[in-house]
Amino acid sequence: MRWRTILLPYCFLLITCLLTALEAVPIDIDKTKVQNIHPVESAKIEPPDTGLYYDEYLKQVIDVLETDKHFREKLQKADIEEIKSGRLSKELDLVSHHVRTKLDELKRQEVGRLRMLIKAKLDSLQDIGMDHQALLKQFDHLNHLNPDKFESTDLDMLIKAATSDLEHYDKTRHEEFKKYEMMKEHERREYLKTLNEEKRKEEESKFEEMKKKHENHPKVNHPGSKDQLKEVWEETDGLDPNDFDPKTFFKLHDVNSDGFLDEQELEALFTKELEKVYDPKNEEDDMVEMEEERLRMREHVMNEVDTNKDRLVTLEEFLKATEKKEFLEPDSWETLDQQQFFTEEELKEYENIIALQENELKKKADELQKQKEELQRQHDQLEAQKLEYHQVIQQMEQKKLQQGIPPSGPAGELKFEPHI
Repeated sequence: MRWRTILLPYCFLLITCLLTALEAVPIDIDKTKVQNIHPVESAKIEPPDTGLYYDEYLKQVIDVLETDKHFREKLQKADIEEIKSGRLSKELDLVSHHVRTKLDELKRQEVGRLRMLIKAKLDSLQDIGMDHQALLKQFDHLNHLNPDKFESTDLDMLIKAATSDLEHYDKTRHEEFKKYEMMKEHERREYLKTLNEEKRKEEESKFEEMKKKHENHPKVNHPGSKDQLKEVWEETDGLDPNDFDPKTFFKLHDVNSDGFLDEQELEALFTKELEKVYDPKNEEDDMVEMEEERLRMREHVMNEVDTNKDRLVTLEEFLKATEKKEFLEPDSWETLDQQQFFTEEELKEYENIIALQENELKKKADELQKQKEELQRQHDQLEAQKLEYHQVIQQMEQKKLQQGIPPSGPAGELKFEPHI
């Protein structure tokens, strides 16, 4: 298994994944208990998008590094602290020339991409005379001082930047979801203001009806509980619930066979629960909320099961979790429809921010309109001057003709017509 499977969910563990690929012992399935095991539907998993603005660069660096034999051998002896501290990055100095050349090219392409982004932003702001090299300092996933060479410093910065960014990624997703819900409510209220009293009551009634319809769904099992996993075992895997075996379950859903359940593999386990609450065909069900619910479920299971907090679940951690009381007798799970996303104060504050942004946009629009009107005025003035100029020329030519003087050309030269 390639080390990318761990890097993408959590950067400093990208390298340990390769170690498990080289040394992991396969888990045998007890075929006396389970027969006719079918492949899990999610068996084919594409490398997930980390959500980082340098995601493609990150993936390409992984692809190149994992082709170097020396680097792979050093990974077998590396521990997490060695990776996080940057000591492993020094091994980059010993990789083959071919690999270094590819990494250099990747870095040049990334620096070029960042410069294009900076230029596009400055052009949009009509900024000139800015130092692009100084602006590159804002990107901390590469060494901007040497834009042509990929050095050990670059690998160290890439690992540390991705580790830090991914640690805050879930928090950012929650914040964006909260803003999404506040915007939805803001737009709903603004729309109601445009209606007369009768129509407003109709819309309010429809809103409450849809809300109740959404809340009327089957009970959702507690994520990670025995009931929840047995439901996946029976309905997704097509196996007899009486034969449920945690070890076999782990093997079935470790779809890339790297010895871990990563965040994407865990989230796939909650699909059946989410389908109880959300249906894309129903107007009352919001698919953005479904993804937020999936994220909450995954975070909850990780907090309960992932004892070393590396954002990966090992077989040992998984089996220990199944021995806990919470696995057999979990608390009820509160879905999003049972929770309040924001307070009225938070909504008002958000609306104030929106109002300020709208005012700023209006000011810019007014300024642009004034600039447009001024340009139009200048254009009209030039056209008027041009017309006046042509009229003067015509008058002069007419006077010359009256006086018997040959007409002149555009540059003032005399025009002589041949006599026939």
